[in-house]
Amino acid sequence: MLQYNEIREKKIIIYDGEPAEVVESHVARTQQRKPQNQVKLKSLISGKTISATFHVSDTADEADMVKREIKYLYHNRGEYWFSDMDNPKNRFKLDEALIGDSGKFFKENSPVTALVWDDGEENPSTGSGQGRVIKITLPIKVNFKVKEAPPAVRGDTSKGGNKVITLENGTTLNAPMFVNVGDTVVINTETGEYVERV
Repeated sequence: MLQYNEIREKKIIIYDGEPAEVVESHVARTQQRKPQNQVKLKSLISGKTISATFHVSDTADEADMVKREIKYLYHNRGEYWFSDMDNPKNRFKLDEALIGDSGKFFKENSPVTALVWDDGEENPSTGSGQGRVIKITLPIKVNFKVKEAPPAVRGDTSKGGNKVITLENGTTLNAPMFVNVGDTVVINTETGEYVERV
């Protein structure tokens, strides 16, 4: 149970019966009134952003979350397929809407972290028993092999010394001129940017 002023960024609370992540929070104190916490929530089920105000007497239930390592298998027609780490035969799919932009940096047969909300119900989609997967997170830095990279042209600095490369999973992004086909590069999955060549 969280007090009104403990409802802060990155916390996941139950709001209208659904888990919602606190995106912004601001405790405002006006002279005449009691303080209140104005928050922006993002529903982890529908993806909608909701504005809410919590007063001093209000509390919120922190969502019962479990982190689980799962393995990303492949992507096909808007469906992302995963399996349990400890039981590879146990396969399940998650919707593209749930995956969002992070899908660009998935690598086949690589581990990802599933945030599972224990809503007390049996759910076949999460693999083992109860709860439902509401968010997938990747390591912040992931290594990829470069599949395509145009050759660097001498004197061509009009593009700020960058060129568009294609990673092994088909994602394209900007990288420095010296990156070549076959190189392994580190990508920041939060910003979607090139970090360094390994």
